[in-house]
Amino acid sequence: MNTIMKEYMDKISFGDMQVHDSVAVIPLVMTNGIGPEYFTLKEALASDLLTISELTEGGHVPELKVQNRAEKPVLIIDGEELSGAKQNRVLNTTILLKEQSETVIPVSCTEQGRWSYRSAHFEESGHIMSAKLRRVKNRSVMESLKFCRGFQSDQGAVWEEIQAQSEKARVSSPTHAMKDIHEARENDLDAYLEYFTMVPDQKGLIVIVNGDVAGLDMVSQADTFKVLYSKLIKSYIMDAILERPAKGKAPGLDKAKAFLDEIITAGEQTYDSVGYGRDFRYEGKKLVGSALVHEDAVIHMAFFRTTQAEKSGFMAGTSRRRNFRQ
Repeated sequence: MNTIMKEYMDKISFGDMQVHDSVAVIPLVMTNGIGPEYFTLKEALASDLLTISELTEGGHVPELKVQNRAEKPVLIIDGEELSGAKQNRVLNTTILLKEQSETVIPVSCTEQGRWSYRSAHFEESGHIMSAKLRRVKNRSVMESLKFCRGFQSDQGAVWEEIQAQSEKARVSSPTHAMKDIHEARENDLDAYLEYFTMVPDQKGLIVIVNGDVAGLDMVSQADTFKVLYSKLIKSYIMDAILERPAKGKAPGLDKAKAFLDEIITAGEQTYDSVGYGRDFRYEGKKLVGSALVHEDAVIHMAFFRTTQAEKSGFMAGTSRRRNFRQ
C-alpha cells in the first residue's frame, strides 16, 4: 500500500458502535482536516453550479457530460445516482471534477426499461446504490481497468443485481429502476436511521450486517460526510433489510479492525482519475475497494467484503459475457 494511504489508515479512530437489529455501525473518526476544499454533488446542483446531461442528443449509456461552473472542485462519489434525462445512471468511480471544466464521466444504467427523455438534465436522486450492487459494479470496473478499457462496468451484471434486489424487495418497477426500489422501502430505511447518529469529527463508517463486515466509506472532510451521511448509510441498510437476519453472529470491533488490516495488505493498482488525482484499486481474498487520492490526501475510499463464492461467480459470469455489455 502506498505511503499516503497507509498513513491515512493509521490515523483512523473508531467511535462507539451503534447497533439496531442486524446492523451495526462504527463511526470512523479523524480530527485533522486534510486535502483540498470541494463541493458535494448535492451542494453544487442546489447552487446551480453543475449541469449534467446526456453526452449527445441521442445519448450514450455508459457516459454523461458534466459542466462544472464552480470556482472549486466538485466531488461525486462512486455509486451516487443521477436521475432524469433518458435513463437514470450511477457513477462508476469517485470523481473530483476540476473547477470551471467540462468532463465526460463513466456511468452505469440503473433503469433498464427507459430510453426516452424525462428531463433535459440530471438531478441528484437522493440515493446511493446498495453496498452489494457497488461491489459487483466495482469488481467489473477493476477488470475493465486491467484490460485498458477505462472505467467501464459490466452493465449486464448491474441489471441482473438490480432485478434480484427488486424481487427480494417485492417491488414491481415499470422501468426496472433502482430508484423505485429505494423509494418503495423508504419507510423501512428511515426507521433504521433513528438508531444511528453521527459523532464529532466523523468522516466515515464501517457497517456490519448479520455479524459480518459489509464495507466502509470514508471522505476527507467532516462537512462532506454530513452531506452524504443519510444516503450513504441507507445504501448499506438496503442490503440488510433485504437479507434474512442471521442468528448467533454478534458484531464486534475485532472484525472491523481485521477488515482494516486486510485492506492494508490487499493488492494495489493505480490509474489516472477522470478528474483530479489518482484512482487506486484494491483486491484481496475477501475484499474489493478503491480510493481517490489528490494533493497527498485521500479524498474518498470505499471497501467491501466479498466471498469466495461471489468471486467465483463473477469470474464465471465474466467468462460467459466475454465483453462488457453496454
